[in-house]
Amino acid sequence: MADYIYLLQTRLTPAQQTALQHVREAARSRGMTVFLVGGAVRDLTSGSPIRDVDVVVQGNALKLKKDLQKAGGTAIGESDLLQSLYFTFPGGVRLEVASTLSVTYPKPGKPVYKAATILDDLRRRDFTANAMALSLNDGSFGLLMDPLNGVADIENRELRLVSNYGFIEDPVRMIRAQRLSARLGWHLEEKTEQRYQTGKSEGYISALSPFQRGYELEEIFHEEDPLRVLRRLESEGWGASLFPAWTSAKANEAELNKLRDLNDQLGAMSIHPDPSAAYFPLLTAKLSPKEVTALKDMFVRPGFVDEIAALDGATKNFATNFTSKAAAAPSDAWKMLYAAVPETVLWLAHTSKSAPVQAKFKAFFTEWSQARTRIPYQLMQEMRIVPELPIYNELLDTLFFAIMDNKLDTPEAAKAFLEPYSPPAPPPPVNLRRRAVKREAKPAKSRSKKAKAAEVEVDAAPEAVAPEPTPAPVTKPKAAAPVKAAAVPAKVAAPAKVAAPVKAAPAKKAVPVKAAAPAAKKAVAKKAAPAKAPAKKVVVKKAVTKKPAPKPVKKVVAKPVAKKVVVKAKAKKAVAKKAAKSAVKAKAKSRR
Repeated sequence: MADYIYLLQTRLTPAQQTALQHVREAARSRGMTVFLVGGAVRDLTSGSPIRDVDVVVQGNALKLKKDLQKAGGTAIGESDLLQSLYFTFPGGVRLEVASTLSVTYPKPGKPVYKAATILDDLRRRDFTANAMALSLNDGSFGLLMDPLNGVADIENRELRLVSNYGFIEDPVRMIRAQRLSARLGWHLEEKTEQRYQTGKSEGYISALSPFQRGYELEEIFHEEDPLRVLRRLESEGWGASLFPAWTSAKANEAELNKLRDLNDQLGAMSIHPDPSAAYFPLLTAKLSPKEVTALKDMFVRPGFVDEIAALDGATKNFATNFTSKAAAAPSDAWKMLYAAVPETVLWLAHTSKSAPVQAKFKAFFTEWSQARTRIPYQLMQEMRIVPELPIYNELLDTLFFAIMDNKLDTPEAAKAFLEPYSPPAPPPPVNLRRRAVKREAKPAKSRSKKAKAAEVEVDAAPEAVAPEPTPAPVTKPKAAAPVKAAAVPAKVAAPAKVAAPVKAAPAKKAVPVKAAAPAAKKAVAKKAAPAKAPAKKVVVKKAVTKKPAPKPVKKVVAKPVAKKVVVKAKAKKAVAKKAAKSAVKAKAKSRR
């Protein structure tokens, strides 16, 4: 299902939306409910161009005439029988406002109307594709009413009669079927086609009323391609029933095609004229003045005849202003084209033989509009001119016109032009820096190989026998050091937990002289390899990180450790020498 609220907002032109809003406000002030019906809903659903806006109100639509005139609409006709008003609004909008009615046909072509609801009004219409309505009321805006499943027929692109007796009751529907078929490219539904052929052969058209004849004649001029519709009606034989003197041969086809092309170009530039009045002199170019007058007299909307008569005079006045000094600059001519009545712009572009006028129109369609692509958006961004500024859209228009007039040829000129609109630079951001917090070193989860290699084994006491029974001094082991005369390597791991001091065992008493030799041998053996005492080994546990910090390593000096180790080695050597001497003396005495 289509989103009709979205379609109403996007498919209707701004002028058509404004006209509908005026009707809604007028109906609300009168306490009437209002609906969009007929061809407008059909074209919204099918995607065709929306040319006519048909509205119905539940109440007497004739009471809205003054309200719509105050809103800017021009009344071009009305029908008391149908309780209908015909209006034009600025922007080429043709609007019909009618009452919701039901109808009966005591005789063919003789309808009797009376007030009814919106559903009854839909059921009296000609084809199912036209029997749909959209609510324009506040509580149900955009709600679709389709009691006869017209959407399905629109999808099939076919016209189906609402009533099986539709062509008998109102024979104008046969003409309307061919007109819509020529415009939309649709076909008649199978049974509808059979009834059409029956009505055509039986002469139902003889009951056509003068009002319906004039209405259908006028509708041809309001078609997008009126010449194609006129030819279709001629081929079906309906031209003779409408106005025998008017045929497609009486039209100026070449000029008509040029006018349609101009109308499309103006539409692409967002200027939407109603070309109906301009079509009239081209479609009746070869008719005699009497025939033209007779044709105008048949129209049911006198305001349309007045538009045709006033078109030439309004175009001459506009041409005078368009060629004056007030439109000398391209920007001034551009503004004048958009401020003028669209129908006069179309007719001037088509009929003027003036070279300056045609040159301006050529520049309007090709050159002037390209100025919008040269707006320096990047420079505006650098100068902090962004869409959020209140003057942004107005500034874009000012830039557009200045570029159109060749006032901003260089980047320097553009920058100088934009400087007054550039807002001041924002103050620099304030950075609140936090003080760095020293984080405590986390204990290492695993130790490296170097840390394991630095594990120290502390001997409880030396194995050598001291000459005196005094106990050895207690020392605090700091780092591992092999028992060698050389200094311990300087590389030490990170600071470690200090192990508890180990009490040295008391030195053993001096052994007899006979045991001195074995003791000497032991002392000599100690020089070759460090002795391992049976004392308890105290392992110094150190906090090792994955990457040891360099500073603690530099602070630790290994020299004092080396000195202590050297002192111990010298003491052991002295003890060994004394033991050796005593052993030699003992041997000497024994020999004596």
